[in-house]
Amino acid sequence: MTDVIAEQELTTLRVRIDSLDEQILELISQRASCAQEVARVKMRSLAEGETPVFYRPEREAWVLKHIMARNQGPLGNEEIARLFREIMSSCLALEQPLRVAYLGPEGTFSQAAVMKHFGHAVISVPMAAIDEVFREVAAGAVNFGVVPVENSTEGAINHTLDSFLEHDMVICGEVELRIHHHLLVGDVTKTDHITRIYSHAQSLAQCRKWLDAHYPNVERVAVSSNADAAKRVKGEWNSAAIAGDMAASLYGLTKLAEKIEDRPDNATRFLIIGSQEVPPTGDDKTSIIASMRNKPGALHELLMPFHEKGLDLSRVETRPSRSGKWTYVFFIDFAGHQRDPLVKDALEKIAQDAVALKVLGSYPKAVL
Repeated sequence: MTDVIAEQELTTLRVRIDSLDEQILELISQRASCAQEVARVKMRSLAEGETPVFYRPEREAWVLKHIMARNQGPLGNEEIARLFREIMSSCLALEQPLRVAYLGPEGTFSQAAVMKHFGHAVISVPMAAIDEVFREVAAGAVNFGVVPVENSTEGAINHTLDSFLEHDMVICGEVELRIHHHLLVGDVTKTDHITRIYSHAQSLAQCRKWLDAHYPNVERVAVSSNADAAKRVKGEWNSAAIAGDMAASLYGLTKLAEKIEDRPDNATRFLIIGSQEVPPTGDDKTSIIASMRNKPGALHELLMPFHEKGLDLSRVETRPSRSGKWTYVFFIDFAGHQRDPLVKDALEKIAQDAVALKVLGSYPKAVL
């Protein structure tokens, strides 16, 4: 009798789930139709020769934060936000499919960052180098680019910082990605005869202690990307690769060991670069490059306006300047938007004392 009652309850619940699925489908279809109408309204209102802007970073950030604030469970905020990100991504593709360049090849963490920020409905375009991502965006061949800027274990990505010195790009957003490294092998790998491990130099550094403990005498070969490492291993019997889930799935590799990064909180921050300035959302960051005169107290002079205005600094990086020997430029991230009065005052003060000041952009703080 108990089994009969349980089966009746399950049948009732399944009928209810089927009904809810139909309602969800209807609402998603209505949302998609509304997105198409938004596109038509935008196209009608364009001046002659004006390019339509379909993707609005500030709008997307507001929607996701609003959804998370209203979420009452049982699904967690991040899971709910990921579901809505995919709905928004598919709806946006009805208006205009976005083309987003990233550091390739396919299967890199940069591509994973693209999917996390924009959803799976975008057209992701792999590039061979970070500088090429900047050039594609500058040329208008893609709508946006995604570039790594810092890792919680290994620090700043200097190629990205240097590219900002060479190109006039606007930072439109950021995305933080938890980085989990796995030791991957192929179908033909003889796991007891591994003599070589491929990975990107950053990944090898992030797994240094684990490698010292488990493969101390195995050659470590730095390659252009983790995806390239995974691709090489596919046909070699004596090698393994360190890469992530996307590369493992793409190249059909098996995880010999999972999550081998030395620090469990290992994460990489990526920046979204484009050509459009982003209006304030109320929870923003601003990034700048400043070049100061080479004199005692130059860094203190640069940072003092932030202290005086109570602005929270989240990152300060130093790079050699291209303009002269033993001179430096400073990359600074801080809380606030360049249109905020306190931020405007601080930037005006810095501009008075600096040799050069370049605002890279103000953008919403990472939601996911």
